Amino acid sequence: MKLLALISHTLMEGQVLEAKNQLKVDSIVLMPEDIKSIWANISPFGPMPKDQLNQMIAWIEKESDKGDYVLVQGDFGATYYVVDYCIKNSRIPIYSTTQREIEEHIIDGQVESRRIFKHVNFRKYLPYEKEV
Repeated sequence: MKLLALISHTLMEGQVLEAKNQLKVDSIVLMPEDIKSIWANISPFGPMPKDQLNQMIAWIEKESDKGDYVLVQGDFGATYYVVDYCIKNSRIPIYSTTQREIEEHIIDGQVESRRIFKHVNFRKYLPYEKEV
């Protein structure tokens, strides 16, 4: 089983460990630079750039099989588009939850803040189902 990573940053050690130990992933597939550049630079202007997003979909289709995990985090609309594809095509879309810690220090009369994000766990994106 594989995990494809559609994120614009490097996977954290905790994410890699959880993928291997909890999700039982054998390999992690990172985006090639051309695909990563597109994913990291989705334009906020105009309509959704479906031609660019379809390049992500083509990469997912090429690199994954049904039942593989796809870690999807990025522009909200682009994320929705890719997650929707994954659900409809038997891939398992997931995202990383994080715990945020803030350290504040007073230096020369000014407050300096540092934000630390720690991986907590992966969650599956789920389609809406009305509870009865």
